[in-house]
Amino acid sequence: QVQLVESGGGLVQAGGSLRLSCAASVGSFSSYTMGWFRQAPGNEREFVAAISPSGARKYYADSVRGRFTISRDNAMNAVYLQMNSLKPEDTAVYYCAQRGPKSGTYSTAGVYDYWGQGTQVTVSS
Repeated sequence: QVQLVESGGGLVQAGGSLRLSCAASVGSFSSYTMGWFRQAPGNEREFVAAISPSGARKYYADSVRGRFTISRDNAMNAVYLQMNSLKPEDTAVYYCAQRGPKSGTYSTAGVYDYWGQGTQVTVSS
């Protein structure tokens, strides 16, 4: 059973930065695409970013491209989300996820098998 634990959320003013981390519990981490999603109150969970197993390919939602950067450290079984130029509309619970074998695009929540518990990010105006 894979366990994912996010950290790094908090309260920040608009224009500020935060770095989210996600630690995975098992050693096959380097074989899987990892993703970040977020969910604001009353909204569906939405794709934020994803990274291929080697880290060579990165994908972003249009709303965060140029402001957020996803990265991973396979030796540490960790994935990160550097968030810069934060806006109030970035306020949400952020989740990391590990993709499973299902077919589908990296931006679809249904292709991810394991999820963390989430970390709250609040951006004040």
